[in-house]
Amino acid sequence: MSIQLRVYVPPHPLVRHWLAMARDKNTPGVLFRTAMTELGRWLTYEAMREDWLPIIETAVETPIGPAAATIVNPETPIAVVPILRAGLTLLEGAQQVLPRAATYHFGLARDEETLQPRCYLNKLPATFEPETRILISEPMLATGGSIMATMQELTQRQANPALIRIISVVAAPPALQQLGQTYPALQIYTATIDETLNDQGFIVPGLGDAGDRAFET
Repeated sequence: MSIQLRVYVPPHPLVRHWLAMARDKNTPGVLFRTAMTELGRWLTYEAMREDWLPIIETAVETPIGPAAATIVNPETPIAVVPILRAGLTLLEGAQQVLPRAATYHFGLARDEETLQPRCYLNKLPATFEPETRILISEPMLATGGSIMATMQELTQRQANPALIRIISVVAAPPALQQLGQTYPALQIYTATIDETLNDQGFIVPGLGDAGDRAFET
């Protein structure tokens, strides 16, 4: 498989642990939600590496005296875009790492016959401010329909693909290939990459429908 974009699978033991919990069909809904929250937290933490967040060198006063300090530039706009509804499962964990990020909900439903996405909710701004860092939460990168539709909406609103990062629990070649061909500057952080899809467009072995399992509906 030839992929131009950068895809990272963090080797962190907690990512592996919570992935196992999420995959297990016997995991009850309440524990599945916990697993997804934890995966959202740790994958977001990993996605913040490599100077994605601009920093400022400054100084602070400790109770004893002055000390050099490094802080994230508070003027840099940060946005989290959960792809509804499954993307909500990773949102809480992402918000714990990025508490001051704005959240823009983007809702897509998949046509089970064509496997193509249909937008039912779009809370994206008309235009993103220059230099906005955007984190997309989408648990499953399968056929690529939903993530490609989301990227199209973001770039139409002046979002810079080089400043966008995606967190995903399970990714598959069809989605990664489409993203790589169209947006090679993207970076993706996923707990694992599975090899194939079934006839219904689900990742195999995957973890099933993340939204159904999390919300038990």
